Amino acid sequence: MTKINSDLNLYNTADRAVSKFTPLEPGKVGIYLCGATVQAPPHIGHVRSGVNFDILRRWLTASGYDVTFVRNVTDIDDKILHKAVHEKIAWWAVAMKYERAFTEAYAAINVMPPTYEPRATGHITQMVQLMDLLITNGSAYAPGNGDVYLEVRKLKSYLTLSNQKLDDLQSAEDADSTYKRDPRDFALWKGAKPGDPSWPTPWGDGRPGWHLECSAMARAYLGESFDIHGGGMDLIFPHHENEMAQSESAGWGFANIWLHNAWVTTAGEKMSKSLGNSLQVREILKQVRGIELRWYLGGAHYRSMLEFSFEALEESAVNFRRIEGFLLRATELLGSEIQLIISTEFAAAMNNDLAVPQALADISEAVRIGNNAATANDLAQLAKSAGEVRGALSILGCDPFDPVFVETGSIKRELVDGLISLALEQRNSARARKDFAASDAIRGSLAALDINIEDSPTGSRWTIN
Repeated sequence: MTKINSDLNLYNTADRAVSKFTPLEPGKVGIYLCGATVQAPPHIGHVRSGVNFDILRRWLTASGYDVTFVRNVTDIDDKILHKAVHEKIAWWAVAMKYERAFTEAYAAINVMPPTYEPRATGHITQMVQLMDLLITNGSAYAPGNGDVYLEVRKLKSYLTLSNQKLDDLQSAEDADSTYKRDPRDFALWKGAKPGDPSWPTPWGDGRPGWHLECSAMARAYLGESFDIHGGGMDLIFPHHENEMAQSESAGWGFANIWLHNAWVTTAGEKMSKSLGNSLQVREILKQVRGIELRWYLGGAHYRSMLEFSFEALEESAVNFRRIEGFLLRATELLGSEIQLIISTEFAAAMNNDLAVPQALADISEAVRIGNNAATANDLAQLAKSAGEVRGALSILGCDPFDPVFVETGSIKRELVDGLISLALEQRNSARARKDFAASDAIRGSLAALDINIEDSPTGSRWTIN
């Protein structure tokens, strides 16, 4: 696929406006995405972020940028420790178990592995260095119980990302409040508790606070300033607000642009384990293919809520199968591999803050034109339309010819293709000997399995309805 010139515009949460994207270093883009806290199997609400930012990454790469993509793993957390007690296994075993589950889920829906995937527990040294800097410059303090806190009133820019006022925040009433200078100060480091894992620091043994890890790891892999920080909109406060506070207090530029994807909801509520409506990826993949689930998750604009229902998922899957069927038909008629083409219309949609819904409309129009070209035997137009469809699907991560999908489904595909081809051979033999009753019976049996047969002068072909 030919590299294209980028005129990308993105919505920056910090500015609350769409503006032209200009990388800090020409030709290169650094992205940090807040990854999973690995304490449970992933549901589709978890992986939507992965899909949305994978589309951004693919588009930046197609636009000619050298992209460094960092997605962290939070492998130490209160929830992980609680789960370890519940499952009666070590906390690190819980983290490893569910990290693998996330890796498998991402792979199933063709989310590319990050350039780097750092774990929190692997970067304690960097966190201690950051805390030392913050305490030395007066931004943070250690009250002597093993905790370390950031003093938020010393930072004028605090809460500008979430557009709140400090005095409007409800004071946190917790066991640590007695050690804080202000109830709104947040923990960089939590002093050790009996039975919990801990690491040594100059201020006492303990473990990292949730926010500290991302500031330390982003700097380790992308430097003190980088282009894009991403995550779900639920992370704007307190997580991303506190990341910004720590990093700016250290004198770092940190993220130039903040991007946030909206939630997957059910019955109007954010999908979460606590609501009891979580839909695990592995369960949904028993009903649709990975490519179809990705198509569904990536089809809405990344800043729009996605209301999940199985009816909507199936409708989306059926629509994708029509597009897939068009590409398969085009491949047969053209007799060669379809080249990837990025149309002007698709590029304009993607450059407009990743306007995927508009891009889907462009794909549908290309399919319509391509089908008409196939009927008219206009192979040049068919090749152009099919190339535009496949080029767009490659950016959306839904190219049915992508080796990821071909390889993961190759055994089933070969088995089905072989069985149907055998049935078609028997039907053709019946037609040749004019046994039309047998021919119709075979066609009827295939139709009962939702397999459609199309006869043409060049032979018979099959599609799944």
